[in-house]
Amino acid sequence: MSGRDQGLIPRLKPLSARKSATLSVLDIGTSKIVCLVAQLRPVPAGEALPGRTHLARVVGIGHQRSLGMKGGVVVDLEAAETAIRQAIHAAERMARVEVQSVIVNITGGRLGSHHFEADVGVRAGMVCSDDIGRVLEAASAYTPRPGRAVLHALPTGFSLDGQTNVIEPSGMIGEKLGVDLHVVTGEQAAARNLMLAVERSHLGVEAVVATPYASALASLVDDEAEMGVVVIDMGGGTTSVGVLSGGNLVHVDAVAVGGHHVTMDIARGLTTRVSAAERLKTLYGSAISSPSDDRDTIAVPQVEDDDEREIAHHVPKAQLVRIIRPRIEEILELVRDRLKSAGYAGQAGRRVVLTGGASQLVGLPEVARRVLGGQIRIGRPLGIRGLPEAARGPAFSAAVGLLVYPQVAHVEHFEPRAQGFFAGDPSAGYLSRMGRWLRDSF
Repeated sequence: MSGRDQGLIPRLKPLSARKSATLSVLDIGTSKIVCLVAQLRPVPAGEALPGRTHLARVVGIGHQRSLGMKGGVVVDLEAAETAIRQAIHAAERMARVEVQSVIVNITGGRLGSHHFEADVGVRAGMVCSDDIGRVLEAASAYTPRPGRAVLHALPTGFSLDGQTNVIEPSGMIGEKLGVDLHVVTGEQAAARNLMLAVERSHLGVEAVVATPYASALASLVDDEAEMGVVVIDMGGGTTSVGVLSGGNLVHVDAVAVGGHHVTMDIARGLTTRVSAAERLKTLYGSAISSPSDDRDTIAVPQVEDDDEREIAHHVPKAQLVRIIRPRIEEILELVRDRLKSAGYAGQAGRRVVLTGGASQLVGLPEVARRVLGGQIRIGRPLGIRGLPEAARGPAFSAAVGLLVYPQVAHVEHFEPRAQGFFAGDPSAGYLSRMGRWLRDSF
C-alpha cells in the first residue's frame, strides 16, 4: 500500500512571502515538550536571515517535562497526551489565543535518507515549469520499504544535458532534464503514534518535521549550509544528525543514545536518584578533566534502604567526569561511524554545529573536536524575537526551527497524484478526489 493511500503525513501549505501569519509549533522530545506560539511578519530580503522570508516573534511559550516518551517515540500514549496538553495550555494562556493545529517534529523512528534520480526529455527545447513538474513526478514515483513514512522530499539539484549542479533550470536550453531528490523517511508507526498523541489533545497536525532539519533551519548562520556543515542535535533520548551541502539537506540519521543515558550512567555509577544525577550533571558535569578535579568534591545524595533518608556522600569531581566522558565519546563515535558509512565523513571534518539540550555539557566541543575533527561550535536559535532568556539556548533550536520550516516548505515536492509514496492531504475525501478528476479531465 502506498503512502498516498494511507494518507499518513500531512503536507504543509507553503507560507506566502507577503502575508503575516500566526503559527503554533510543538517540539516533542524525550526530556521536554515545548509549545511556541509566534507571529510571523514578512520582511524585505535584506532584513531576514538567509533563506527566511519572515521575522518571528514569540507571543506564547509552554514548557513541560516530557512524559510517555523514550528514544524519541511514544511509549505511553496517555502520559504523552497529558504532557502535551499542559504545554499547549501554558502557551495558550500566555499568548491569549486558542491553538487549533501545530507543526510537530520527530526524532525517533529511525530517521533515514534515500536519494532518487530521474530524467525526462525537454519537450520544447527550453525548460519550462511543465518539464520541471514532470521530472519531479518521475523522481517521486518510487516506493519506500514497507513500514516507512515520507517526511520530506527535497530536490537537491538539477542537471541539463549532463551538466550537473543546476540550481534553477527554468528557461535554460537543453534536451534532457534530470533531478536528484532527497527523501527523508521515518518509521510509520512512530510517526502515527506521535500524531495520535497530538490529535488526542484536540489539535490538528499541519506537518511533521525531522528534528535535525528543524535544528539546522534555526541554528545555521551565513553560508554554512552552502559551504557544507554537519548539524548534530543532542537530545535526551536520541542524537540526530543532518548534513547540509550546497544549501540543501542531503542526509539525515539518528542514534538512540542521548543526554538521558549520561544521567542514567551517573545514577548507577554514584548510586543516587535519577533526579539527583541530572542535577549533578547540570551543575558539575564535564566531558573533560581539569587539574582541580581530584581536589574538588561534590555532594552526592544517597538513599538508605531502611528509612529512605538522604545522606550526602562526598566524592571527587574527577569520578563524575570519568563516568560522563566515555558515554559522550561513545555518542560522538557512533555519529562519526554513521557519517563514514554514509559517505559523509569528509563533511564532518570541516564544520560541525552541536545543538540540542545535551550539547550544553561543559567540554563537549573539545571532545567533539578530537573525535570528529574540524571546526566545532554550539548552535543556538537565531533570528527570533520574544524568547525568554532561558529559552535562547541550544535546547530550543528544534522548536524555533519549526517556526522557520513554513518559510522553506515550498522547496519540497509532493505529488498527490503520483503512484509512489508521497501522501496527499489526509483530510481529502470523495469531493476533493472528484474535484481533481474534473480538473484533470476537462
